[in-house]
Amino acid sequence: MKQLNLFIELARLKKPIGFLLLFWPCAWGLTLAYDFSNNLNDYFFYLILFFLGSILMRSAGCIVNDISDKEFDKKVERTKNRPIASNKISVKLAIFYTVILCSLAFLVLINFNNLTIILALGSMPLAFTYPLMKRFTYWPQLFLGITFNYGLVLGWTATQNEISVVPVIFYLGAIFWTLGYDTIYGFQDIKDDEIIGVKSTSIKFKKNPKLFLLLCYLLFISSLIIVGFIMNFNYLFYIILLTSMTHLLFFQVYRLNFRNPKNCLRIFKSNNLLGFLILINLFIGKIFI
Repeated sequence: MKQLNLFIELARLKKPIGFLLLFWPCAWGLTLAYDFSNNLNDYFFYLILFFLGSILMRSAGCIVNDISDKEFDKKVERTKNRPIASNKISVKLAIFYTVILCSLAFLVLINFNNLTIILALGSMPLAFTYPLMKRFTYWPQLFLGITFNYGLVLGWTATQNEISVVPVIFYLGAIFWTLGYDTIYGFQDIKDDEIIGVKSTSIKFKKNPKLFLLLCYLLFISSLIIVGFIMNFNYLFYIILLTSMTHLLFFQVYRLNFRNPKNCLRIFKSNNLLGFLILINLFIGKIFI
């Protein structure tokens, strides 16, 4: 039981915000691509597969991150008690867990078409190199955005079996969404990160973070508007989009107190709601097209 609890802690299974932020772009891409005049069984089947894949790959990613950051985590107040940093789980056992999780994720993946499988396998280097970026660049959040939103393209190809301009535009916009929310998340550790030499956009833009976040979120919103235009969504889509815009610009940017870790965490977690709102927005856009 002790080992099971340590595994749950290591894989962050009690913190669903991580795998949900990975899942929402998959659901967005799938919803954009799916023909809702057809039977909905395939839609929900793929949605479940993406949900399971998000849990498995996010858990594997967390373990890889903790292996890579073992020495850093020991020096940061928020992370010093993580299983690997505190030597409760060995690196060797952590690697074994990672292999098992990736194997299970592959069993999920083979239910998709060949193009989606190839694209998903092609994204693996992104998933496993992201933890290293904070050592070399102030833009690790950008690499996280590239990785975390890749599922948006996969969601599209799962039913369309081809890539088009729509998911690519949305994917590029969603990268800025992640760039924004993970910058907010990074403010929790900014003091420790500066001491130990870890780089982040939180540190790079600490003098004027709200301007940077505003730019990121406006680019994300712009991608949604462009997608709606290309997909010929009617006025309902844009009216409902105002809810998401309000959430991003008022609740996240305007109300951010980047010197208050609890405030940062609360705003970061609110992106789960944002992901759901956009999914509903896209669903309505497709239904009432």
